[in-house]
Amino acid sequence: MSNRPSALPRPQWRPELEHRYAELGDRLQRLLPCLEWPLHLPWIDAINTLKRQRGAVIMAHSYQSPEIFHGVADITGDSLALAQAAADCDADLIVLCGVHFMAETAKILAPHRTVLIPDPGAGCSLASSIEAADVRALRARYPDAPVVSYVNTSAAVKAESDACCTSANAVQVVEAMGAERVIFLPDRFLGSYVASQTDVELVLWDGRCEVHEQFTAQQARHARERFEARLVAHPECPPEVLAEADFVGSTTAMAAWLQKERPERVALITECSMADNLRAQFPAIEFIKPCNLCPHMKKITLPNIHACLADLQYPVEVPADVAARARSALQRMLAVGRRDRV
Repeated sequence: MSNRPSALPRPQWRPELEHRYAELGDRLQRLLPCLEWPLHLPWIDAINTLKRQRGAVIMAHSYQSPEIFHGVADITGDSLALAQAAADCDADLIVLCGVHFMAETAKILAPHRTVLIPDPGAGCSLASSIEAADVRALRARYPDAPVVSYVNTSAAVKAESDACCTSANAVQVVEAMGAERVIFLPDRFLGSYVASQTDVELVLWDGRCEVHEQFTAQQARHARERFEARLVAHPECPPEVLAEADFVGSTTAMAAWLQKERPERVALITECSMADNLRAQFPAIEFIKPCNLCPHMKKITLPNIHACLADLQYPVEVPADVAARARSALQRMLAVGRRDRV
């Protein structure tokens, strides 16, 4: 597979595209500045053409920009949904529009598929906050405590763990370990929230999400008082922010709460594109910011998705021994998720 830049010409606007994508245009023009739609549309059409030619499946995290999330993705969702989709995928080629640990997870769960990431530099502050050696040191210090690692970790860290979890099932995975004490890595704020929901003692690591750690209780109170908005927060936020929220949950749980409650106004205290994408699903709800952009998620763009498909560039590889051990931890996470849905 070549890593050379794509030699294909830049896609050009054609009048027939507007008719072909009329329904998508109506949806996206409510989510994007009006001047952006004509710029995105040729890329969307070119990517969809290449996708069909390659027999590829594009998976996009909920933090991807609307033109990607709605325009080219076949499968969308949070980390748990994308992990489950990768495990069940029958396509030979997966393009993962998210950050690097998500692409690694897809490759681990679909080892015989080709997994590409449009920008290998799309990282994660949580994943970079801990290394495999740190996990081994914690095990030596707490030999009777199993390790549960958030999926926002490298394959090497997952390989040192007994189980992985997402924010959607962290409490269930911790309790499924059947231990009085569990080492929970690496997000301290998510770990603090999980600790408040269970009697299991948690040993925490001091990792932080650079998007969610920036939120403050003052911002949350301002959104409530100034706009009379309900507050929905991701558990990676600081505890004082969660204390202000009407609901705390994963990205999927946020959507389920909106479906049930249908508030007039809501402030989603999470990554900005999450609110942008939900506006399409809930047009009657007014979405109030604060929100913060993830600089790593925004490294994924329509042009580099196109180049990725055109040249099959940036394949993700995980050493076989690391993948085997990490797969065991991920499968334990997925088994808990499937039991919860029964």
